[in-house]
Amino acid sequence: MDWITHEEDVWFDFRGSSPDQLVSGRYYKGTVDGFADFGVFVDLAPGVTGLLHRSELDRRLESLDWEPGDTVFVQVKNVRDNGNVDLSWSIRQSGDEFRGAQVHDPDGDADGETIESDDDDDGPGPVRQTPTPDHDEALNGDADADADADDESDVDADGTDTTDTDAADGTDTTDTDAADGTDTTDTDAADGSTAASADEPTADLDRVDVDSLDDRVGETVRLEGEIVGVRQTSGPTVFELRDASGAVDCAAFVEAGVRAYPDVEVGSLVRLDGEVERRYDELQVETEALEILADDEAADVERRLADALTAEARPESATTLVDGDAVDAVAEDLVDAAETIRRAVLESRPVVVRHAATTDGYVAGAAIERAVLPLIREEHAAADAEYHYFTRRPLEESVYDMDDATNDVTRMLQDRDRHDEKLPLVLLVGTGSTVESSDGLGLLGIYGARRVVVDADVADAAVADDCEAIVNPGLAGADAADLSTGTLAATLAATVDPDVADDLSHLPAVSYWGDAPEAYVSLASEAGYDADRTRELREAIALEAYYQSYEDKRELITDLLFDDAGGLAGHISEQFRRKLDAEVDTATANVETRDEGDLTVEVLDTDAYTHRFDFPPTSLLLDELGRRRDADLIVGVGTDECYLRSAGDLDVRGVAGDAAERVDDAGITAASVRDGRIEFLSGRRDAAVDAIVAAAVERLA
Repeated sequence: MDWITHEEDVWFDFRGSSPDQLVSGRYYKGTVDGFADFGVFVDLAPGVTGLLHRSELDRRLESLDWEPGDTVFVQVKNVRDNGNVDLSWSIRQSGDEFRGAQVHDPDGDADGETIESDDDDDGPGPVRQTPTPDHDEALNGDADADADADDESDVDADGTDTTDTDAADGTDTTDTDAADGTDTTDTDAADGSTAASADEPTADLDRVDVDSLDDRVGETVRLEGEIVGVRQTSGPTVFELRDASGAVDCAAFVEAGVRAYPDVEVGSLVRLDGEVERRYDELQVETEALEILADDEAADVERRLADALTAEARPESATTLVDGDAVDAVAEDLVDAAETIRRAVLESRPVVVRHAATTDGYVAGAAIERAVLPLIREEHAAADAEYHYFTRRPLEESVYDMDDATNDVTRMLQDRDRHDEKLPLVLLVGTGSTVESSDGLGLLGIYGARRVVVDADVADAAVADDCEAIVNPGLAGADAADLSTGTLAATLAATVDPDVADDLSHLPAVSYWGDAPEAYVSLASEAGYDADRTRELREAIALEAYYQSYEDKRELITDLLFDDAGGLAGHISEQFRRKLDAEVDTATANVETRDEGDLTVEVLDTDAYTHRFDFPPTSLLLDELGRRRDADLIVGVGTDECYLRSAGDLDVRGVAGDAAERVDDAGITAASVRDGRIEFLSGRRDAAVDAIVAAAVERLA
């Protein structure tokens, strides 16, 4: 057809090689690449992938019936300067629902051509067909293979089917060369020498390393390693193979959209032969044969991978930002934790960071993110790999409870079953360090997810039994009173990747609400962050941490902490100060002051005298009251919980235990030692609060 229609009425087949060649507003046909918590990745062309964020969908992400490899239609919403492609939902999910289709070929002569039908969809690009046992051409090449190319090669002139028969009487002589019917299956020569099997590499090849493939484009090579990823596209099956030197995608094609080598799964140790090609500046191996290894061969590969991983993953020593006894006490623990993180990246294992939705928590999580993302980009060629292999999930509390663990387990099992992902490394930062988190940590452990806890504040020794590693100066016998979790996490991040240490130098000063240690103030100043700048960052992060507290806000937090010249942080900081000051004024006017012996106790009904569903959150408000007022104890009382704030050393778990003895029918229990939160039954609120205050005063006196 020669008619022209509006672009919003047609879909386009993108045949370009770069995201900046896409046209915003156009509808494109794509292929589902994979899923993440926040949306769907869609391949528009080899090397060009966009994100369809869950907010763009007209339904819940969980109810979307797409699978990897499905053909879908999406609209390009925006192409960012960094090459990221934002996609929008298309209600039309069939080519027949559009008024036409056109080629978008910015590098070729086909640009603008009308597509008459959807029959020319060959998937992500031409790949060599994977040989199968009934394929005519063996791996070492069969001189007779081309004889079958003619459609009439297996029929006589009268139309009789003579496939795989040599005799006029129709006797089946399949795979036989001799008149006596001797079976010469998979042989090329008269001497009966066996040709290479399609499923088991037998060609005379020496094993090479993945990191040498850049110099072997066009060559047929042999690789041995572990399959760390499998994805089915509308064309080939793509296996991600990792050896001791790196990882590479290997495409295997039997039939469009059909799974090649279905017995090969994530975790399989394999030998693979194929030709090295370069597709849109990314290396790819076109698989010719693939064999799952077993017994001694598998053990050799596994040992080789393990030795290489340990050598590459373990840092020589901790990279400290500032010398100090508390950090020195956990130096070896930091190295162990850094090795675990680096090993997860090298194993293509997702890293999930859980941190509190506070300034200290976000600083800690962002520091680790800053260190891990470059390693992921280096390890994986795909532009969207950092979204697949790294996630931050903030927590509203500093306890990792069963609700949080159930959420994580559900997601990781879905990702394992739907996308063949490995179970993740769960890194708990500023949370999960006390026994209140044991149930949640235990649930992760039952499924085999690795767990590492990093917390500069309080920690219980028993938690060490619930995780692979815990980094806590207190457990190491050091005084960590002047150490924030943000500082400890920044030190861990610098140990993971020393190349980003300079990027992290201002973060410790940002993480302190009180007076930051002079060493960290000086470190931030040397990096160009004076006291006013670090204060603005601290306040801006606190405000953004509250809104959409369950979201990582990756790009926004990165802009604030690393890429802001001051305008963004200053703007948000003004909002923080205005909202907090108004709330403090309201709370101060409604504080009930009690004199308990020599101590001054202030009690605030947070249900009645705060805006419960607006900034600031109760914990931050009480922290600020503690900094501004001279009370010995501040108690924020809600419907069935209260928060304790004291300048002195207060054992919250001990207070809860003492109060429970005083009022044994109020259900008093310590809910979060780190947050100073105690729960009770709402029907016994008054008696519970009186008992808690009395117990706290007794311990402070």
